[in-house]
Amino acid sequence: MTGFFICGRMETINPTIYKVHNMAAPKGNEFWKARTTHGKDKLFTTPEILFSAACEYFEWCGANPIVEEKVFHAGGVITRADVELLRPFTIAGLNNFLEISKETLAGYRKLNDYIGVISKIESIIYDQKFTGATVGLFNSNIIARDLGLSDKQEVKQVTDMTDEELDKKIKELMTSSNDS
Repeated sequence: MTGFFICGRMETINPTIYKVHNMAAPKGNEFWKARTTHGKDKLFTTPEILFSAACEYFEWCGANPIVEEKVFHAGGVITRADVELLRPFTIAGLNNFLEISKETLAGYRKLNDYIGVISKIESIIYDQKFTGATVGLFNSNIIARDLGLSDKQEVKQVTDMTDEELDKKIKELMTSSNDS
């Protein structure tokens, strides 16, 4: 027999037969019915508290700009200086600031009481990025893609030609381009 401690008490086991003690609740119990609530409590108990927390994130972005080192040349002198750049609002940044996952925010979006607040938060983020890109504060290509505004063109070519006819036409075009 071998001995070891589990939760402060000495247990012995037979090395040839190892039996695991079952610590589960008794079968058929209904202890779960005694709970007054089920699942994890909401971090933001009201939409107003969520909006207030989002506003704190927006204020934090304003108070914590991104700092970029720039090199200037004027009058034959090279100077380095830190330039503060506006920090764009993002959903990922909001989630990080609030210490929640994107799934948690999506869960709030599904709750009727929170739909208006989530829409307003998303609208503020969209407007700040769009306006910032419009006036040149943010890279317009990156912001356009992020906001789903990128210009997409789809070219579709339909032909009734067979593969052999297409091969023949390609050869004709290639010889005519080589002749010129």
